[in-house]
Amino acid sequence: MTAAPLRRRSTTASARAPAPAPEDVAGPTGGTRRDAYFDNAKYLAIVWVAIGHAWEPFYATSRTSAALYLVVYAFHMPAFIVISGYFSRSFTFRPDQLQRLVTGIAVPYILFRTAYALFRYAAGDQPDLSVGLLDPWFLTWFLPALFIWRLTAPLWPIIRLPVPLALTIAALASASPEIGSDLDLQRVLQFLPFFVLGLRLSPEHFRLLRRRAVRIAAVPVVLGATAFAYWAVPRMNDAWFYHTDSARTLGAPWWGGGLMQLAMFGCSLVLTACFLAWVPGRRMWCTALGAGTLYGYLLHGFLAKGSRWWHWYDAAWIGTPWGHVVVTLIAAVVVTLLCTPPVRKVFRFAVEPRMHWAFRRAPRGRGCPDGEQQYCWRGSYVP
Repeated sequence: MTAAPLRRRSTTASARAPAPAPEDVAGPTGGTRRDAYFDNAKYLAIVWVAIGHAWEPFYATSRTSAALYLVVYAFHMPAFIVISGYFSRSFTFRPDQLQRLVTGIAVPYILFRTAYALFRYAAGDQPDLSVGLLDPWFLTWFLPALFIWRLTAPLWPIIRLPVPLALTIAALASASPEIGSDLDLQRVLQFLPFFVLGLRLSPEHFRLLRRRAVRIAAVPVVLGATAFAYWAVPRMNDAWFYHTDSARTLGAPWWGGGLMQLAMFGCSLVLTACFLAWVPGRRMWCTALGAGTLYGYLLHGFLAKGSRWWHWYDAAWIGTPWGHVVVTLIAAVVVTLLCTPPVRKVFRFAVEPRMHWAFRRAPRGRGCPDGEQQYCWRGSYVP
């Protein structure tokens, strides 16, 4: 779910293909081909996001499901954000990168925030039709957050101890109930350390995670985390995992927010490392779906919310253990289908709009190779 600079293409290719994903630009292997490992990681992460949303109604009725829910919420978005940070390392405010920031993040946010407002109004979840672009709803928060994080990307490499600084900012945000809901700023600041960590990672770090010893060690770690989550379910407010509120809002003293930020960061970091250690590095049947995870992310929310509003969970069989399994499988299958090429083709206008008409192009013969004027900016060619 990341954006990246455009690269040179032929006249024919540039006329039909979308902008390359960041995996086209750099990966652990250092090549220019998409890296299967990151596509697999993105696909598996979006599956866990959908499963987490599907498990939410079970939280109050099943302690086991609640424990699994906490474990999933501890790593699925941190994993996405770490990967987003890793592929934002080359962001330097180049014109092509700014163009991609608008077309790949800002415009999809406006379109989907509007679509969700219409959906809520039609479903009777809100009394009047109000979009509220400064008030992200449900999963749309990630787009303005990524927009803000990426704008800060060039700053962190010149700062000493960037991750501790980002953690300090997150702790201060948690201790500040005065931060309003505009652009979900609490969540933006509290998740910031994961993005900064991704900026500081190198291909070698991911290679170390994929060592056999790390994969084996991840098994008892995840089992231990699940056991701890089972113990913590009746004793802990799960809202800490959403990073949407200040400590005082959650009934804790202001200094408790800083301690929880450190504890949550450490917990999420360990589980994210376990998740990334288990991600296959070879090409698989699902590897190509990794390029369409933003589609799955934005589209599955309509079904996730609709299932509550239309009382799909009221069926008696869904409350049984095997019903939980069926719901889990349905969520995984649905989000997988939403990442497929046919769905991406239909919704590309909203998720990856071309919008070349909105940006200035230099005329031919002013530093831009024939057929690649769409990658030019005021007469300067940007490869």
